[in-house]
Amino acid sequence: MEDPKTDHSLIEYILAESNEWNPSAFSDPHYARTACEVIRFMEEMPGGFLIYHADGNEEIIYANKALLLIFQCETLNEFRELTGNSFRGIVYHEDLDEVELSIKEQVAASQYDLDYVEYRIVRKDGQIRWVEDYGHFIHLDSAGDIFYVFITDATEKREQKRRREQKLQNLIDEYDKERKMINQEHMRRLEVIEGLSVNYETILYVDLDTDKILPYRLSSRTESRFDKNSPSHGFLWFTSDYISTWVHPDDRDMVLRSTSPDYIRKQLSKNRTYYINYRTLRDGETQYLQLRIVNVGSREPLSQVVMGYRRIDEEVLRDMEQRKILEDALKKSNLAIIAKNTFLSNMSHDMRTPLNAIFGFTALAKSHAGESEAVRSYLDKVESSGKQLLDLIDKVLEISWIEANDAQLNEAECNILDILQDIYKTLLPQAAEKELAFSIHAEGVKHCDVYTDSDKLKQLVLYLANNAVKYTKNGGRVDIHVAELEMLPNHTVSYQFVVEDTGIGISQGFLSHVFEPFEREKNTTFSNIHGTGLGLTIAKNIAEMLGGDIAVSSVIDKGSIFTVNLNFRIQSSPLSPEESADNILNRLMAKKLLLVEDNAINQELESEILRGIGFQIEIAENGSIALEKLKNSAPGEYALVLMDIQMPVMDGRQATEAIRRLEDPHLSHIPIIALSADAFESDKRQSIEIGMDAHLTKPIDVPLLLDTMVKTLQRHKDLYGE
Repeated sequence: MEDPKTDHSLIEYILAESNEWNPSAFSDPHYARTACEVIRFMEEMPGGFLIYHADGNEEIIYANKALLLIFQCETLNEFRELTGNSFRGIVYHEDLDEVELSIKEQVAASQYDLDYVEYRIVRKDGQIRWVEDYGHFIHLDSAGDIFYVFITDATEKREQKRRREQKLQNLIDEYDKERKMINQEHMRRLEVIEGLSVNYETILYVDLDTDKILPYRLSSRTESRFDKNSPSHGFLWFTSDYISTWVHPDDRDMVLRSTSPDYIRKQLSKNRTYYINYRTLRDGETQYLQLRIVNVGSREPLSQVVMGYRRIDEEVLRDMEQRKILEDALKKSNLAIIAKNTFLSNMSHDMRTPLNAIFGFTALAKSHAGESEAVRSYLDKVESSGKQLLDLIDKVLEISWIEANDAQLNEAECNILDILQDIYKTLLPQAAEKELAFSIHAEGVKHCDVYTDSDKLKQLVLYLANNAVKYTKNGGRVDIHVAELEMLPNHTVSYQFVVEDTGIGISQGFLSHVFEPFEREKNTTFSNIHGTGLGLTIAKNIAEMLGGDIAVSSVIDKGSIFTVNLNFRIQSSPLSPEESADNILNRLMAKKLLLVEDNAINQELESEILRGIGFQIEIAENGSIALEKLKNSAPGEYALVLMDIQMPVMDGRQATEAIRRLEDPHLSHIPIIALSADAFESDKRQSIEIGMDAHLTKPIDVPLLLDTMVKTLQRHKDLYGE
């Protein structure tokens, strides 16, 4: 019998026909008829048939009509054009390498040179389809190495297979899910019982359908109900007996209702577990208990539950305490809301009052433009109202800084007597206007040179003294007493500052509110005395910042006494005398001041003020221009820079950092004072951190500006000294 591997006559018939062989050329008419019959059979067979060369090009030799239909081609030439006349053009490009490798491996492994592959094709209409490929590799002397392949459309077959596999996988998943659910429910029963065993003194298993009850753990309250010698009882009997014996009379109806089977099923249909809290009463002692009921079954309707009983006396007490805390917090919140509304109301009143005066007197000044005396009077009132408004803003900001813990102490060497002298100079005009006897007493102070925040100390005493002057009637008396109480360890001395007046006094009922913000007693409000109600609040906060305390005593129509106790470290040696302020200002006026300001109105206002004092002013519109002016300046041309912060091109802080990086030490160390509307404490700190010497807020306080200039130049003797 001939080896089937060597019988390729069928393929030879097809190859002959595909090469336009003429059947009459065969000497055997029977062979010719057979060839025609073979071709007719291949053309009419339902599946695709392909022959192609097995060389590198894989050129197509023959394709039957069924294969052309699979690719939606009408002719062989059309098919050749679509595929590039190559088997490689038949296979979808993403599958090609894998397909050819699989064919080679299968052919190499098979004794009959057979292969089977599945891959995707692209039809003429662009649709991607799946096909099955059954191939056979042969060698013919006339044609060389070739593959003949049977190809069928397997798209629907694959989809059916996918659906069957998905259905099977769904069944497997459902089985696994059911099996896991059963295991989980079994484990849950054990976990619930074990979990409850940690905290619950009684644990019972109940089947609601059968009224069955089984104990897992019993307490003294329940163990007698499960005596081995007694007949067993059901869940309903146990519940009724337990409630009548142990539960507080006021809670019995609630517990009975909450443990009925219908109620249990209803609650557990919503949640896996629920609990009730109740009281027990025995021998006059009340205890708090909790009953927890957990669903441990898997069937509907719900029937299998675990019940746990435990004492919760400590939890109830904590809950009561927490409830009280929340109630107190709610009260504080309501008080805070009231305080906020009071704050806003007072702010609105206290801001609108000076604003009304500012707008009103400005209008009057305009209408009396030709009357210099009247205009001057109106402008004085505008200035006074503006100062009042600015004072309010400053105090509100001070309060916000303190409450936000943004205020910081700047401890340095200072002299207490110098601070008192500044306070005296500040308040003397107001005291003289009211014909007050105003004096400061510090004869007993031996250690005047101390370490503290001089600005904060001055602010504290000034608030108290200013308040005393304000609320003391004409012809009265205001005294400031400073006493050195005792020497403490670590070179620290205790001081007492007392501000005493003969003013209108404070009622006893109001004394406890005197340091609260915006609080003003009615008698002060009705006496036409302007005030924000913030000064004493700030004074108290400053005293606490300095590590001290403040107290007040007062009698109506007799006066008030404010006492502040503070501790300061004393200096080992007194401060050396500084050059006089007048001398320093004269030195400043001999050189230029560089005013860096982008706002034209502010440029005009500030330069006019400074030129009116006697300074030489040069203006730079932004930080970049200021930097270039300094770089191109003659040695010692500029004595000081007044720097705005928010400017275009280069802002004040960027300019300061650039100046501090200059190589010339006289330029890089030139004094720089910020003049900005940025008034927050964080703004001031940032200015100092990037290299500015001081930070002042707008509008300009001329005396404060001059004082700051003097103090700044005292720290830069190497720059202005001769």
